[in-house]
Amino acid sequence: MLAFHGYGQESSYFEGMSRVLNPDYTVYAVDLFFHGKSTLSKKDIPLSKKKLQDFVQSLLEKEQIDKFSVMAFSMGGKFALTVLEKFHSRIECLYLIAPDGIKTHLLYSLATYPGWLQGLFKRIVLRPTRFFKTISWLERKRWVDTSLVKFANWQMNSPQKRFRVYRSWTGFSKLTFDTRQIVRLLNQSNIHVAVFLGKYDQIISQKRLETFLKALKQHKLVVLETGHSYLLQDVASWLRKNHQHLTH
Repeated sequence: MLAFHGYGQESSYFEGMSRVLNPDYTVYAVDLFFHGKSTLSKKDIPLSKKKLQDFVQSLLEKEQIDKFSVMAFSMGGKFALTVLEKFHSRIECLYLIAPDGIKTHLLYSLATYPGWLQGLFKRIVLRPTRFFKTISWLERKRWVDTSLVKFANWQMNSPQKRFRVYRSWTGFSKLTFDTRQIVRLLNQSNIHVAVFLGKYDQIISQKRLETFLKALKQHKLVVLETGHSYLLQDVASWLRKNHQHLTH
């Protein structure tokens, strides 16, 4: 299984999941670019789907892997969907945990468009005081959910974190998808699809994926009593108790 972690995480976040999935799977969890020990050269920014395909192909060849499954959490969903597009004939199971890439946040889209909007986002990252004041005001007006504000504060509370936000959001701007094409790929394949969501998740909510899920002919949906931050761990706990549902 190829496993792609979420924003602000690294491959070690799949250690617990790896123990749960053993012996059904050998898990290959990688540090996404700009996370853990993974870097990306300037000439490869923004990351293209072709470049990501080459990276994955090299891994598959090195490890002599023919058929495999994919698991992704949050931002890792963009990597999983790229792998789906490029290697769908070789994928057996696809496990999406609150995946990004199916319906993107407006803020993400604004940040990754070329021109003045991207420059504006860069200024927010470098000088965040006004940004934090604005989202606090929006929270007080109840126009923004408190959990979203907490998530933003946590992910942008230091210069290093804010720079990673900027590099990740702009560096992965080419990893975009036509949801209808993704649905067609899955509906025409024999890929087993399982989607895990958090009932209280405001980052990737069930409502955001409603249209996508309705369009799939077959999939398993599991909604857990949790939010976004601890969803990966909660899915591992669920799989530990419901092991028979892993590949059925």
